[in-house]
Amino acid sequence: MTEKALMTTEIPGLDLIARGKVRDIYDLDEHLLIVTTDRLSAFDVVMDRGIPGRGKVLTSLSVFWFDFTRDIVPNHLESISLDDMPAEVRNCDQDLDGRTMLVRRGEVLPVECIVRGFLAGSGHKEYLKSGGVCGIDLPAGLEMAGRLPEPIFTPSTKATEGHDENISFARMEKIIGSGRAAKLRDISLDIYGRGREHAEKKGILLADTKFEFAMIGDEIILVDEVMTPDSSRFWDAEEWTPGVSPDSFDKQIVRDYLETLDWDKLPPPPHIPDEVIDKTRGRYETILQRLTGLENDQ
Repeated sequence: MTEKALMTTEIPGLDLIARGKVRDIYDLDEHLLIVTTDRLSAFDVVMDRGIPGRGKVLTSLSVFWFDFTRDIVPNHLESISLDDMPAEVRNCDQDLDGRTMLVRRGEVLPVECIVRGFLAGSGHKEYLKSGGVCGIDLPAGLEMAGRLPEPIFTPSTKATEGHDENISFARMEKIIGSGRAAKLRDISLDIYGRGREHAEKKGILLADTKFEFAMIGDEIILVDEVMTPDSSRFWDAEEWTPGVSPDSFDKQIVRDYLETLDWDKLPPPPHIPDEVIDKTRGRYETILQRLTGLENDQ
């Protein structure tokens, strides 16, 4: 039987300014408090049950990568220690330790910066139709899950509702300016390259990932989450075979289960059984341990 997941947070005395599918965000003037819950969404619907400890795994991975890439680009992380946070946080009786980040507040740029090293997901579908991805022509004959000749930068819109939309680099330039777009592209490719190299040493393939950036004055900073199972596609290198979509270290187990049901993918969500919750939890804990050597304490 799984343990209870933290589904929502309530911190008396602090203003909750956003509640996303996974994260609760509180206003601290020039800073923000980001709490990563154990909520689980699939097909844009938040499930009735979460994955115990998932928020801590996502936070631990982001913190690891923030430190690992800070020489490439500054990031928004100030602290993950509750001792550095307001008294309202320290005195809260909810499970906030290990899942809470105190971050600098910036103006988030309205694009998702996606880097693909392998052909999968929406990129593979677009390739089958057009022979390229986001306006980038690719060689003929590439297979599903095949390694690309070199990583490509394929931005998307950042939708507040519904799905993000893949866009060309030219359209990204129109949205945020050509100079800024070029900087984000180069930074994103550098971060991905650093992450992919580290992951492959651990027997993991980083197929693709997405980054978000913000501005503090004239400074570009990396924000949100970094190379987690929610923002990336991780495969076991030993199980990878071009032409076949490999299992990924994320919530695909939940999606696969839901596809077996007679569900219209609209709220309310169906109940997720313990077996599916436990298997999904194991996938998250495994990728944390393999990439960082850390064990989740949940």
